Amino acid sequence: MTLSPARVPDTTGTRRLTTTLYGYAFLDEFVLLYPVYALLFSDTGLSLWQISSLFALWSITGVLLEVPSGAWADAVSRRTLLWVGPLLTAAGFALWVTVPSYGAFALGFVLYGVGGALGSGALEALVYDELDRLGAADRYARVMGRARAAGLVAVMAAMGLAGPVFVFGGYPAVGAASVLACVLAAAIATRFPEHRVPGAAGHDSWTASLRAGLTEARRDGSVRGALLLVPAVAAVWGALDEYTPLLIRDTGVADQTVPYLLLVVWALVSVAGLLAGAAERLGTTGLAAVLAGGALALAVGAAARTPAGIALVGLAFGCFQLAEVLADVRLQHRIDDTSRATLTSVASLGTELATIAVFGVYVVIGTSAAHSTVFAALAVPYLLTALVLAARGRGAKARR
Repeated sequence: MTLSPARVPDTTGTRRLTTTLYGYAFLDEFVLLYPVYALLFSDTGLSLWQISSLFALWSITGVLLEVPSGAWADAVSRRTLLWVGPLLTAAGFALWVTVPSYGAFALGFVLYGVGGALGSGALEALVYDELDRLGAADRYARVMGRARAAGLVAVMAAMGLAGPVFVFGGYPAVGAASVLACVLAAAIATRFPEHRVPGAAGHDSWTASLRAGLTEARRDGSVRGALLLVPAVAAVWGALDEYTPLLIRDTGVADQTVPYLLLVVWALVSVAGLLAGAAERLGTTGLAAVLAGGALALAVGAAARTPAGIALVGLAFGCFQLAEVLADVRLQHRIDDTSRATLTSVASLGTELATIAVFGVYVVIGTSAAHSTVFAALAVPYLLTALVLAARGRGAKARR
């Protein structure tokens, strides 16, 4: 447990930190290329196999670098990684629209993957440690929930603006807007406060940080449980998100209606992020109830195969987003400051690997079943996780 003793929070310092965080979270997701980059690849003449290989390269880059980058963030300046990452992503996007070709797309995805890996773990660790220093660690759930909401609002705004900008200037204009957003995110990242001294705990290299973090997880059962909970609540809905447009289209709506129903889904997810601060008081049993409710909404909403059912799917995604923030909070409260970024990246790696597994399950089931059936079936892991949490909650009460 790393919460600092109760003291009067530094409101000015907290305001500076959170304002910087919300701006960074928004710009990091305000990428107009998101809705159209698959079209760019196709219009350049790439085959489906080539496009799929690019996505695989992106995933592999993230998997390989996730944990080493987290350990590196514990050994060096986390703020530095947070401004370098968006610049690498900007370089990748610039390659895509200036020299569109398979090689440029591949190099761009590598840069994109490296940029994302540098920020994963480093952001959560920096925010938690700074809040702890300011006497406001108990606000972490509310702060990160709002940051997630800011990022989702940026995604929705990018979806809405991509069309008009594309009509105005095609792929170059959309790409230029995306590069600009990344550069601005890097500029804002330089304003993050960082009072931690890299290497002060004796971890003067990323390998030492990695060993220290894994040792902590191995000897502390509560840390292991928190590490496992993050992918348990994040992986399935993170994978289902990619298939949601197909689920919506199967309800019979026109293709031009699909984006509007997607906006409904993400609006509900954004609202859920704003509830994270209040939801932290729910405890283990309350978290189990949130997951169980989300599982029920997902199964019923998907099986309905109607636009109203899609709203239930959005409600389910909101529950899972809320649970994901709360799972991160539980992890941050349990890990040691010196290994915070390392173990946060371990949790992220678990999420990425589990998400890849969910993709595989989706393909197996979806080969002979409708999207609605697959969505409903994948509500089961959430129900099982809820049952495990409920049992642990009852066990903890019985031991008191």
